[in-house]
Amino acid sequence: MSFVLGPALVGLSATVAHPAVALALAALLLAVCGSAFALHPTAAALRPTGEALRPTGEALRPTGEALRPTGAGAGPDPDRPRGRRPAARPARARMPRAVHAMRASMALQGALFGACQSGITALTADLHRPAQAGLVYAAMGVMSAVAGLSLAAVPARIGLPVRWRAAAVALTALSVPLLFVRSLGALYLAVVVLGAAFAPHLITLFGLTERLVPAARLAESMAFLTSAVVGGQALSLAASGRLAEAYGPSAAFAVAVGAAVLILGLALTTRATDRPAAAVRPAAGAPAGSVR
Repeated sequence: MSFVLGPALVGLSATVAHPAVALALAALLLAVCGSAFALHPTAAALRPTGEALRPTGEALRPTGEALRPTGAGAGPDPDRPRGRRPAARPARARMPRAVHAMRASMALQGALFGACQSGITALTADLHRPAQAGLVYAAMGVMSAVAGLSLAAVPARIGLPVRWRAAAVALTALSVPLLFVRSLGALYLAVVVLGAAFAPHLITLFGLTERLVPAARLAESMAFLTSAVVGGQALSLAASGRLAEAYGPSAAFAVAVGAAVLILGLALTTRATDRPAAAVRPAAGAPAGSVR
C-alpha cells in the first residue's frame, strides 16, 4: 500500500504546495518511521545468535593434527592463536533458477510503474490539467491496495505459480487500453482497472520467493526484490519521460505495455513451484551435520 500510494501522496504535495515540501515530507517519513522500525523492541527478539552456523559435537571439530604440515619443519601454525581451532565455514545455499526470473519480473513491474507515471503526467499536462496527475495515480494506488488485500480471500488450492500467470495476463490485457486513452475520464477508468493487477503480481512474487529460496538467503532475496522494483521504476521514468516529451503520452504507455508483455513471457516460461525450499545441505566434503 505504501509503495503504490506513496508516489501519489508526494505528487499531491508537490502540486498543492511545492516540490520541496514533497521531498521534505518523504525524508521526514523515512527518518521517523524507518528509525522506529529499526529500533523496535522486536528486533532484539529476532536477532540471530549464530548458533545455527556453528558445528556441534567434538567429532565435527578438526583435531588440529590434520592441519599441521608434515615432514621437516612441521609445527603449529604461527598465524593461528594457540588453543583455537579454525571455525567451519557454512555452505552457501544455491539459489533456484526461477528466483532470477522473478527478480526480472519484479524489475519489469517497476518499469511498468514508471512508464505509467510518465504517461499520466504527460497526458494530464496535454489536457491542461496537470494537477490531476497525482489524483489519477492515487486512484490507481487505491485500487491496487484493495486488490492486494482481497488476495486473502483467494482459495489456497490456487497455487502461487497459477496466481503469477494470472496476474501477468491481467497486467498485459489491462495495460493495452492505455495506448488509446485521450481524455481525463478515460484515463481514470483505464488506470483504476489496471491497478487491480499491480498488487497481486507484487504479492505473488514475494510469496513465491519466500517459498523457493533457502532460509539462510531469505533476507537477501527480499531485499533484492524491493531494490529491483525501485530500480526498474527509476530507469523507466528516465527513459519513458523522454519518450513522452518527444512523442507524446502514448509512447510512455507503450513502454508500460512492453514491460507487461515481458512479464507475461517470464511467467509463462518459468517453472516455479510453491513448495517450501529444501533444507541447506553441507558442501561436498563437509562432515554430516556441520550445518543445522
